[in-house]
Parts: sequence; structure tokens; C-alpha cells
Amino acid sequence: MQSTSSVAAMPGLPPDWRKALATRLASHENVLATLEVDMDPAMCFGAGGLALTDRRLLSWVDGSWSDWRLADGLLLRHGDHAGVGTLELMDGERRLALWRFTLAQQRAVLAFVARFERLQSGEPALVEEATDEDEADEDTRPPSTWVLLRLGRFARPYRTQLAIGFGLTLASTAATLVPPYLTIPLMDRVLIPFQNGQRIDPGYVLLLLSGLLGSALLAWGLGWARTWLLALVSERIAADLRTTAFEHLLQLSLDYFGGKRTGDLVSRIGSETDRISVFLSLHALDFATDVLMFAMTAVILFSINPWLALVTLLPLPFIAWMIHAVRDRLRTGFEKIDRVWGDVTSVLADTIPGIRVVKAFAQEQREAQRFREANQANLLVNDRLNKTWSLFSPTVSLLTDVGLLVVWAFGIWLVSRGEITVGVLTAFIAYIGRFYTRLDSMSRIVSVTQKAASGAKRIFDILDHVSNVPEPAHPVKIDSLEGSIAMQGLGFRYGNRSVIRDLDLTIHPGEMIGLVGHSGSGKSTLVNLICRFYDVSEGAIKVDGIDIRRFGVADYRRHIGLVLQEPFLFFGTIAENIAYGRPDATRAEIVAAARAAHAHEFILRLPLGYDSMVGERGQGLSGGERQRISIARALLIDPRILILDEATSSVDTETETEIQKALDNLVQGRTTIAVAHRLSTLRKADRLVVMDRGRVVEVGPHDELMARQGSYWRLYEAQARRVEDDGSGGDDLQLPAPAHAAHPAGQ
Repeated sequence: MQSTSSVAAMPGLPPDWRKALATRLASHENVLATLEVDMDPAMCFGAGGLALTDRRLLSWVDGSWSDWRLADGLLLRHGDHAGVGTLELMDGERRLALWRFTLAQQRAVLAFVARFERLQSGEPALVEEATDEDEADEDTRPPSTWVLLRLGRFARPYRTQLAIGFGLTLASTAATLVPPYLTIPLMDRVLIPFQNGQRIDPGYVLLLLSGLLGSALLAWGLGWARTWLLALVSERIAADLRTTAFEHLLQLSLDYFGGKRTGDLVSRIGSETDRISVFLSLHALDFATDVLMFAMTAVILFSINPWLALVTLLPLPFIAWMIHAVRDRLRTGFEKIDRVWGDVTSVLADTIPGIRVVKAFAQEQREAQRFREANQANLLVNDRLNKTWSLFSPTVSLLTDVGLLVVWAFGIWLVSRGEITVGVLTAFIAYIGRFYTRLDSMSRIVSVTQKAASGAKRIFDILDHVSNVPEPAHPVKIDSLEGSIAMQGLGFRYGNRSVIRDLDLTIHPGEMIGLVGHSGSGKSTLVNLICRFYDVSEGAIKVDGIDIRRFGVADYRRHIGLVLQEPFLFFGTIAENIAYGRPDATRAEIVAAARAAHAHEFILRLPLGYDSMVGERGQGLSGGERQRISIARALLIDPRILILDEATSSVDTETETEIQKALDNLVQGRTTIAVAHRLSTLRKADRLVVMDRGRVVEVGPHDELMARQGSYWRLYEAQARRVEDDGSGGDDLQLPAPAHAAHPAGQ
């Protein structure tokens, strides 16, 4: 194999680099793997790359080439910190080269390192074909109409009603086919003889007209019953689908929501289920009627005159070919429409809840422009699809009109030869009118079917997603918790970024721990792991000696109280928000929790007290008031483990004092983990745990850590200097060691 061919097999390489690499390869030197490096040594964005051959490692950064012969002892070591990845080439303890990259390249780096290690271990040097990135969580292929069959499990509870509906459809379709058949005797035995001067029997005419009226009334009654029954069933199927999707969505872990936009999820569960409901109640019913009408009409036509029936079916092959040709375009187009419509609703979902920020920064025009752009994208996608559909639908109508003309011509020829009567031709034309009308309707069903299939696929994308925080097969029942927490060899990654590494920490029952460290040190991530919002990548978290993954998720979280930096309140009354964790709480228990949270006084000043309505996200209340309601909410469930995540960081000093009084009541007798940037909020912590780069670097009381003059001392001094520079003095940073600390300073 020539070296240039192996370079050509790497389509992901930039063209310039591919050419330059090809000129540097020796004869029969094969490229096994390549890696694009997107940062230069100065940590600025730049172009560069690595190439691994069966003989050496080549590097190209800013036009400069380097290479190293493969030999025993060479090692590629990778790591990451603060969003920047590093790749080091080591020869024992000596570093030969260093490359930096953004974490967007992390997956490619890991694959490159794995290929290097396999080569160093002596595996055969096979050229690896370039592969695409791993597929996203959701299937991005255009939806197939077969996805609609998956709705069968939601239709199963209503199979009796559906069977009755099908019977009504069959009967009403048969009733609509009676009038054209009655036109044969009406023409041949009444109208034509009367026109030729013969007498007619009024009773016979009345009988035929009664038959026409009776069949019309019967078809109307059966059609009404069928439509009403199937509409009820379809609405219930859509409601069950909507409920199931929402309940499944609530069970998914937080990382799923981190990659989704609110507007898109609202669109899926709202408008997509409505679309499916309309399809089931109207279009699917019409399609079933069309198929029955088509089949029954074809049978009647062949029974009347086979040759004339064959002429009637002439447009069918052309229409079938057009439906097949246009279906893929419609399928892809409707999925694109769903995606861009999700973008439109996402702009609304972003802007309306954040309208205060929009107005505060005078960004109304910017948000309007965002909406215009999303709306314009939606318009362009719809225009492309309508262009296809606007050609398809009239073409089908043209083919059916031509087919009708051919039938007229052939029918007149048969009448002239005496092979059929005028009444037969008239009945034939009446049936053909219904036949072609249904044929045109069946061609139009392609559009609505693809729309429904697209909506069903987007909903099943949610239902098919498996939570990264699974329920245990045999959960351990929790009767009560003491509150001891042990973390052993803890490791966690957000995607490709390592956040927690080799963390060991023990928290005793009833102990208050303060988590401190720079932003990005892993404090909030550790809290999320303890709450089991995410599952650890390595190691284990044990509560009362039991791995928390063995507990039922909801059962475990009922014993955890969480007070967030930004408290979230739901639209409803004050009492309903306090009782959110215990909806069955009595008014006396709600008031007691509010008193303990120092919220009772300001609640009574509201117009309706505890029955006062809270606006969406707590609008109408100050930050401190919202925080005290969230503390009351946590107090009411009486948790054994309490998490305070920056609970006082966004309020003023006076409000902080009020909140701190409420927190003093909240932490009594509970295992408490408090995350704080303001070290003043951790005065009463038994121990302080200092984190840096995902590891615990120091543990102990304030005085002991200050005496060590380590990481905590540097944090404290830096914060003290900031306070002094602000002119507010440093008094609130005094952190006396708690006299009630009942546990040793170590882990």
C-alpha cells in the first residue's frame, strides 16, 4: 500500500494538512490514525494535528513539523482542566512534547491514544478507516410511517370501541354505495322509457326514491356514530400518550434536560400529541373509509363490466409511482418542519420567562430579531415542502380527470355497440366519481400520515430514552436514615470532562460540613451526586453504609432537603409552595414550618396571607422572601440530610441575617452539607472541606485550616482582601471554630 493512499483514507483531515502529510511520508509508510489539534501552545485557537503511522508519530503545529520514532517507553498521557485538554508525549519521566485542545476533540483524542497504546503493545498495524462521530442520543433519521404502528400499545385498551368503530365504518361505506346502484333501474326502467313515451309506475319510482333517501339517512347516521366514537377513542389515546410521555420525562436524569430546550419539549408533548389526535380521529378514519370505499367500489365495477372497470384503473400505477416518489421528500420535510418549529417555540420559552432581563438590558429588538430569524427558517422549510406538495396534488387531480374522460369515451363506445345500457354507464360514472374522489383523498393522506409519523417519532424519542439514573431492580426500602455519608474513590465526568477525581470523604450523622473552593472546583457537582441527580462514574456514595444506587430514587430523595441559590417557586399559593414536598400537610404544619423559616411575618402582610398567589417563578416576592419559603418547604419534609447550595449568596447582608436565623433552625439535628462562596455563611460548620479541581485538598475546622496556611488560608485571605477593597471591612469573615464540633477534623 502506498503512503498517499492511506492519507486519502482519512477524509476528516483538512486538505492542506493532508497534502503536507503525504509529502512527508516515506515509501510504504501507512497512516494508522490522525488527530486534529485546535489550540496552539499559547492556548489560542489554531490549526494543527498529529498523525500516527506504523513507524512514528508526526506533529504539525502552525506549519512546523516534528516527528518521533516509535520505541519502547513512549507514552501518550492526556488530561483536562478548566475546559482545556492536554496531550503529552512522555519518554519515561521526560516530556517530549505537549499539545492542547478544546474538549470538543476529547472523543477523538481518546480514540487516538487508544490506537497508539494498541500499536505500542504490539498489535498488527492495520489502517483504520475514519469514522463519524457517535450518533446523538436521538435518532436523526427521517421518520418512517411504521412508527405509527407503535401507537398500538396505546390503542390496546380501547380495542372494543375500535372494533365497533370499524364495523360502523364498514356499514356506513356500504350504505353510501347503494345510491349509484339504484341509478341503473332509475335510468333504464324509468327515465329513458318515459322519454320514449312509455307509462311509468309511480309506486316503483317512489320505491327507488325512498331507497335513495333511506340509504342517505342510514349512511349519515352510521357516519355520525362512527365519527363520534372514534373521535372519543383518538382523544383518549392522545391523552394517554401525552401523560405517558410527560411521566417518562419526569423520570429522566438532569443530563437529558441539559441538552434539550424547554420550547422543544413543550412542542413535543403539546402540539405533536394534538397532531396525532387529529390524525387518529379524522385522517386515519378517512383513510380507512377510503380503502373500504376503494375496494368495495372496485368489486362493484368489475361485477357490472370488467372491461370498463379495467379502464377505470388505468391512472392507478401512475398515482402509486408519484406517491412513492414524493413520500421520502415529505417525510424528511416534515421532520425539518418539526425541528424548526421547536426552535420557534424555544425562543418564546427563553424570552417570556426572562422578560425582566430582556427589558433590563433593553434587548427587545434583539429578541424580536431572534424570533424573526427562527420564524423565517420555519417559513423557508415550509415553502420548500409546499413546492413539492403543490405539484403533487394537482397532478393527481389531472390524472383522475383524464381517467374519467377515458371512461366516458370507452363507455359511450360500449353503449353504441349495445354492450351496456345508458343506466349502467350512468351508474359507472357515479361510482367512478366516488372512486376517483377517494383515490385523490388517499393520495393526500400521504401528507398527513408523514406529519403524524414525524410527531410520533419525536414523542417516542422521549419514551425510548433511558435515564442515566436507573431504578434498582430490587430497591432497599428506607424506614429511617441516620444520615452518615461515605464517599469512596469517587469519580465523575460531564461528558468528556472529568469533574470529580479520586474523592474520599466521610460525613458523620448530624454533622455540618461546609464545602468551599474556587468556582469549578466540583462543589455543586458533588452535591448533585449526593442527591443522585447524576450517578457516579467511579467509586460509590454510601448513606448509612448502603450504596445510594440500591435505594429507590424517589424513596431516597424524600429524605433529602434541598435549598438552592435560586429558589424556584411554582405558580400557586404560598401554602401550596411550602407544602410542595408534602401535599397532605395541614395548615398548622405549614404555618409552623413558615415560623421556623422566619417567613410567617411577611406572609401575613400579604393580601391573602398563606392563600396569596405567587406569580410564575415567584414573581412578586423578593429574593429573600422566596428563599425563606424554600427553607420552609425543606423544613416541612423534615429531612435527615440537608443540602444548602449557595443559599445566601444572592441576597443583601440584612436579608442574609434573616435567612441565617432560618437556617439555624433548619440544620438542627440534621446531616448538613453547605456550599458557599461567602465564608461567613459557614461559621457554624463542624468541618470545612476544601475542594480544588475535583479533589478534596483540605479538611478541618476553620482555625486548624488557617494555621496550615494552605488552600483554605489562601481562599480566606483573597476574600478578605476583596472585602477590604470594597470598603466594607472584613468583620463578617471571622469564622470561630464551633464549640459543639463532635467529630475529629480528619476524614
